[in-house]
Parts: sequence; structure tokens; C-alpha cells
Amino acid sequence: MKTNPLKEGMLTENSAGIGTVTRKMVRDRAAELAVIDGRPVRDVSKSETDQARRELTGEPDTDPKDAILESAPESERWNPVAGSTGHKAQVAPSEDEDEEGHSDNEKLVEEGIEGAEHDQMRQAARNAKD
Repeated sequence: MKTNPLKEGMLTENSAGIGTVTRKMVRDRAAELAVIDGRPVRDVSKSETDQARRELTGEPDTDPKDAILESAPESERWNPVAGSTGHKAQVAPSEDEDEEGHSDNEKLVEEGIEGAEHDQMRQAARNAKD
């Protein structure tokens, strides 16, 4: 059941009752918001007017659609197809990788290590002969 909108919203301003919210009150508050944002009073945006109206009338800050989305559990918020579990897409191999996923740099490092091991074994064999 919806509550009475007259019971919501701003009731007082500087300890004085504001009464019925008028268009002038909304324009004045929107102008204050523009000044707060660093723009001149005459440069009021639609979003500031909407925010001023929400503040003065007690409307919720969020769009009703957004409020419904926020109330849903995190796991169900962005499920484009209900019941779809999805699947993992295959990763296309990079141009510098072979079929096993080894990059050119990785191959060069492995070749360097093998070459160094080979040199160490040759050096050890020469030292053993001497």
C-alpha cells in the first residue's frame, strides 16, 4: 500500500514550516544546487531540478526501476537469460603463440636455458679431462 505523499518530504526549513511545495521553491532549490556545482544560477540543469523536486517532496532518490534492481540479490541482477548457466568461450590463440600456448619469448628463454645447460655440461666435461 502506498503512503500518502503529503506525509513525506521536507516539512521545515530553518525551523519554519515550508507548507505546499511550489514551482518557485523547486526552482530556487535547483538554483542553489547549480551554485553548489559551481555554475551560475541561470544555468540550472534538468537533473538539478529533478533532484530539488525529490528533496522537497520526499520522492525516493532512485528511479523505481533502479530500486527494484537494487533490491534483487546480486546473483540475479544482470542475468540476461533467466536459467542460463552460460559457458566459457574458447580463447583464440595469439599470433605469437604456438598450439600449446607458448609465446615466442617463452620459447627463446627455454632455448637460452637449454643452451646454458649445454655449455655448463661441456665445460664440466673439459674440466674432468684435465
